[in-house]
Amino acid sequence: MKRRVTKAIFPVAGLGTRFLPATKSIPKEIMTLVDRPLIQYAIDEARAAGIKEFIFVTSRGKGALEDYFDHAPILESALRKKGKKDLLECLKATNMDSGAIAYIRQHRALGLGHAVWCARRLIANEPFAVILPDDVIAAEKPCLQQMVEAYRETGGCMVAAMEVPPEAASSYGVLDVKEDMGSMVRVNSMVEKPAPGEAPSNLAVIGRYILSPNVLQNLNRLKSGAGGEIQLTDAIADEIKSGRDVYGYRFRGQRFDCGSKAGFLQATVAFGLAHAELRDEFGEYLREMVSIPHAAQ
Repeated sequence: MKRRVTKAIFPVAGLGTRFLPATKSIPKEIMTLVDRPLIQYAIDEARAAGIKEFIFVTSRGKGALEDYFDHAPILESALRKKGKKDLLECLKATNMDSGAIAYIRQHRALGLGHAVWCARRLIANEPFAVILPDDVIAAEKPCLQQMVEAYRETGGCMVAAMEVPPEAASSYGVLDVKEDMGSMVRVNSMVEKPAPGEAPSNLAVIGRYILSPNVLQNLNRLKSGAGGEIQLTDAIADEIKSGRDVYGYRFRGQRFDCGSKAGFLQATVAFGLAHAELRDEFGEYLREMVSIPHAAQ
């Protein structure tokens, strides 16, 4: 009998240097994509997948992230007095019940594997999810929910995967596929950021994982890998060496890399056009912007 996945780790200790100077005083995860911060998209996706316990691996300077999920009595009181029920309802999604959320400090930036390892005592002996808020996925059914449903059939470890151009594979963890079953692949091995031309496939790991607690034990033994960091993919690959199954799941949806400026802008356009209040006005503006160069030619 496979256990339910009710805990998720959110590694949010990064400095967000690609977005300086904005991230000098604002955590990257609080940066707003249309009308919600990046972290809210990740939390909403986790809730839809049945996650009940939310574990944030943070670092110094992330106080605004903690405040975001706290109740705001003064603001709520002001909205209530003005009869702004819709805005009060919006705030509900940002509030976390006492005990549902935990914060752990990653004191040294030693990589994603180390960030996940920092949460080991709160995970104990349960399967758990890992969500990277930089990867925002637009999907009819949220990506992690798709994975949880597939995990009920497979168990083991599972990573979200998508095909990338071969020349981009060196920027990702890449799957060496043992068996292709359509939406799911059984993994033979995993390579973190392979050298150009040496990737075993163009199926790349994206920032959603469902992992066995064995992975935490593997992380205990790991030394630094690619880039001098402790790599989560190395710990997952150790599961394969131990004879346990690891799967790649081809999720249905569009992924935006909001850890880059270009990806953040692309996501802003896509989510803006999908927003009921904005799509008409914003869409008309974009059509006008596109037509200007043609008119000038």
